[in-house]
Amino acid sequence: MPKTIEPRSQPVYVNPSSLADPRGYSNGVAYGPGGSAVFVSGQIGWDQAGRLVSDRFDEQFDRALANLIAVVTDAGGTPESIGKLTIYVVDCAEYYAARKQIGAHYRRHMGRHYPAMTLVEVRRLLEPGAKVEIEGIAWL
Repeated sequence: MPKTIEPRSQPVYVNPSSLADPRGYSNGVAYGPGGSAVFVSGQIGWDQAGRLVSDRFDEQFDRALANLIAVVTDAGGTPESIGKLTIYVVDCAEYYAARKQIGAHYRRHMGRHYPAMTLVEVRRLLEPGAKVEIEGIAWL
């Protein structure tokens, strides 16, 4: 007997009002019955007005993770809904040096939930001054 394939739902765009307005992209896109899978665009450490919150690596990490979680929450999820994070950094040594502070920020937002993660060093990020960008996939 052939397998029945459910029709794809229309995408649901997720753009929380607590984040800067996206230009040319969405902060998140949910698919599936009830928006089961949420793909979150790379989030950097900027505030609602689109200004970087600090030049410190750990403070940018803190805000970037908070921004990513805001998208997941706006889509109806929780930090525990996040199944995959990809972290892009412009300097692995700077990340390594800030590990203690990053760990404290991470646990404040995510508790003891550790999704699959990848960390990648890149030459630079699109936004001048950005030191870290975090993207993710969540399952609701």
